[in-house]
Amino acid sequence: MDVTLPNQSVKGTEGRPFNASYGKMMMWFFLVSDALTFSGFLGAYGLMRYKFIDTWPIADHVFTHVPFTHTPMPMIYVAFMTFILIFSSVTMVLAVDAGHQMNKKKVTIYMLLTIIGGLIFLGSQAWEWKHFISGDKGAIQLNDGQIIQFVKKDAEGHYYQIGLKEFATHSANERVQHTKSEGIWYKSEASVPEVTLAQVLDGLKNHPEIAIKTENIDLAKREKIIVSGVEATKLLAKAKQVVFGANLKVNEYGKTLFGDFFFFITGFHGFHVLSGILINIIIFFNVILGTYEKRGHYEMIEKAGLYWHFVDLVWVFVFTFFYLV
Repeated sequence: MDVTLPNQSVKGTEGRPFNASYGKMMMWFFLVSDALTFSGFLGAYGLMRYKFIDTWPIADHVFTHVPFTHTPMPMIYVAFMTFILIFSSVTMVLAVDAGHQMNKKKVTIYMLLTIIGGLIFLGSQAWEWKHFISGDKGAIQLNDGQIIQFVKKDAEGHYYQIGLKEFATHSANERVQHTKSEGIWYKSEASVPEVTLAQVLDGLKNHPEIAIKTENIDLAKREKIIVSGVEATKLLAKAKQVVFGANLKVNEYGKTLFGDFFFFITGFHGFHVLSGILINIIIFFNVILGTYEKRGHYEMIEKAGLYWHFVDLVWVFVFTFFYLV
């Protein structure tokens, strides 16, 4: 017995739940298990954020950059990425519908648009990672691990963050990084900071208008607490090192755990997007070659569509946990 869809027939569905083929059932099993995996990761993130709720980085202060502009625009680029991924799910739905109608031309167009959307999203995520890793303004880590940043008031009396290089003094004899080809043979070292701790502290002496933004959050205002004067001096006395960007050991935005979770969860999701793009590319060429027309159905598009919609749904949760809450 066959399950008859408009203009097509999929074999092998007799006696199966919801008349679904073996391939679709296995895809559902995979997606359920993968959903549990992401649930565990996001649950762990939520637990750590709740534990350190009074010092956790504020997304509006971290994800403020847009390519080709230096004007801070919190969440704009992330919103663009999310829109692109959701739009690619729409084109995937249209591809599935065209497959039901056995319309090869439309399937080809919509699959191509889905692939392009996935590539734009993945490229945007790569840009975001690069910016997150390389850093922007810079910060100082204290002996207790706390991260402090530097701010000034604008004409309207509102604080805005400034970069370390804007006020740090500059030495005429800046040291070059040791590499295996230059300096000590067969030895290398981590990259030399653009400015040193001594240069930052020295530069602050000439800029009394600069205040310090601490890790601590005023939960009522949802803003980082800013200190100056004697309190700022006490914090600077515990300065340990200059920090630019983020890695698995320290990051200029605040809690190291925030960076760890960001790299792991968004990276894991990005791997799923990459896998989906590769699968869609294979299916796209099979559509062009007429493989599914010869089979008499486009069920493979439906199975790939289930995976792609899952990736889209997971990003909605990642977006909510990391950027909105």
